Amino acid sequence: MQAILGAGGVIGNLLAKALREYTSDIRLVSRNPRAVNEGDQLIKADLIDARNVFEALKDTKVAYLTVGLPYRAKIWQEKWPIIMENVINACKKQNVKLVFFDNIYMYYPQYLKNMTEDTPFNPISKKGWVRAEIANRLLEEMSKGNLQAAIARSADFYGFSPKTSVLEIMVFKNFAENKKANWFCSLDFKHSFTFTADAAKATAILGNSEKAYGETWHLPTASNPPTGKEWIELIAGEMKKDYRAQVVEKGLTRFLGLFNKDMKELGEMIYQYDREYVFNSAKFEKSFEFKPTDYSVGVKQVAREYLTPDQS
Repeated sequence: MQAILGAGGVIGNLLAKALREYTSDIRLVSRNPRAVNEGDQLIKADLIDARNVFEALKDTKVAYLTVGLPYRAKIWQEKWPIIMENVINACKKQNVKLVFFDNIYMYYPQYLKNMTEDTPFNPISKKGWVRAEIANRLLEEMSKGNLQAAIARSADFYGFSPKTSVLEIMVFKNFAENKKANWFCSLDFKHSFTFTADAAKATAILGNSEKAYGETWHLPTASNPPTGKEWIELIAGEMKKDYRAQVVEKGLTRFLGLFNKDMKELGEMIYQYDREYVFNSAKFEKSFEFKPTDYSVGVKQVAREYLTPDQS
């Protein structure tokens, strides 16, 4: 049995499909789980409750922690440490291997131009500090040999519904509504995005590869990413739209944050757009002979979701 803790999100759903290559015994765990594959086992659980987590992982060989909490720093501060502790303890007690689906918020901003698994932690955001805390907690258990675990780290991602990524909200969705594309800070910097199908397939590979455990892995992401301008041009071309873009300056995001909670929460992460943001996944690609989806191919697939039948 392999269990997905926090099933139901875009990564969790794609992971459930990818795991069918390795097992037909898949358990989906969330507060309101829904089957992805025929035969999926559904377990209702709140990961804040240690007993729920323990019960959800009974008779499980591998667990994948893919939970997505609401994008609020306060919620992350309150819930993430508890969730991580509950999952670590349940895995240790029942000898369950763990794969944690992580992001890059804890990385030192001055190193974003070439992020590798060795990039130092030094976050400047509240959400980044939470991610550093829970990643370090897991790394501590891994280093002591108390738990077989791997960290699967992704860049910002895009691809397939639900359409919640920044790239899709700022560009794809705006073009679909005949609006200008938006981009933060500057159009001149490169910005990596991980294709969700690659992220899910690679996470499944890690969970089913003995050599993956005890390591942090950057999930496969195409190299030489486009700049903001090039992203918008690429997407405009696939969606048959004229290039129309506006830059949302950093100062404006702070001002809008006074009136909009979502913009306030996003505002502390804007530094990711005022510099090069290049995610290096060479370690995974070489170790598992995996070629990431090219940006042009990924954009074409996502654009197809937005185009009406008579446009595509």
